[in-house]
Amino acid sequence: MRRWPWQSTAEPSPVLVRDARHVDMASVLDFCRRQPVEAALLGEHVEAMLTSPQLRDQLLCVSTPEGLQGLCWTGGNMVPLGIDTSLMPEVAAEVRRRNRRYSSIVGPAREVLALWDLLAPHAPPARDVRPEQPSMVIAEDPHVEPDPEVRLTTEDDIEALMPACVAMFTEEVGYSPLSVGGGYERRVRSLVAAGRSLARIEDGRVVFKAELGTIALGVTQVQGVWVAPELRGQGLARAGMAAVVAYARAQVAPTVSLYVNAYNTAAIRVYDAVGFRRVGTFATVLF
Repeated sequence: MRRWPWQSTAEPSPVLVRDARHVDMASVLDFCRRQPVEAALLGEHVEAMLTSPQLRDQLLCVSTPEGLQGLCWTGGNMVPLGIDTSLMPEVAAEVRRRNRRYSSIVGPAREVLALWDLLAPHAPPARDVRPEQPSMVIAEDPHVEPDPEVRLTTEDDIEALMPACVAMFTEEVGYSPLSVGGGYERRVRSLVAAGRSLARIEDGRVVFKAELGTIALGVTQVQGVWVAPELRGQGLARAGMAAVVAYARAQVAPTVSLYVNAYNTAAIRVYDAVGFRRVGTFATVLF
């Protein structure tokens, strides 16, 4: 058969990037379970897909003839997982083709930074790139005594809790979450309702707080850790985090994880003292 000059003679690419509607979910779950700490950020979405299949179009699955080789969640936050850098161009091309909007790229540093290198020429400039965020875990009792005053928050605590949550977000990200609508308050309320918000509250004021931001694959990831600025350095964070770990391991998941900016040496000292150990490096690109 004659081949016209404009017809490609190249073999079809062995890399296939498609969303989870076209992939066996058992293989996706198995891929996540092999690396549960790294996968926790997108694992909650993967587990939800079992009962909410409409979410599957937001998860990109990278396959070669050898099988599933990586995942990339493309919701409000983009989360790449386990993708070899040699396969990342196909992922970036599919993200651009789908024209997804995202507020951050977060996950294991190798994957995040490789993906951002490819997306950056075609995307709005990043507001901040945090290339080294130690990923830490604890799967045993905390090494310090938990604060008995740290407890689950309730709807009645929202008035006291919101200023602390807003202060933490503003300090961490650089702008108030209330400047972009009511989504942040809804998120805080949903965590409270789900039993995933813990705090020490004194005289109607939050002095320590943290949330279990993600729960999946036998892992819960602590987020939003905050101590009132004028009370820092007094041990509240150590005892508070010990209480969070004790509650999470008893009631939620046996492994507790978090990631922290490498420059936040005070926080890393706290987590070390509580018994967390470093197991990897995350990165975050913020927009």
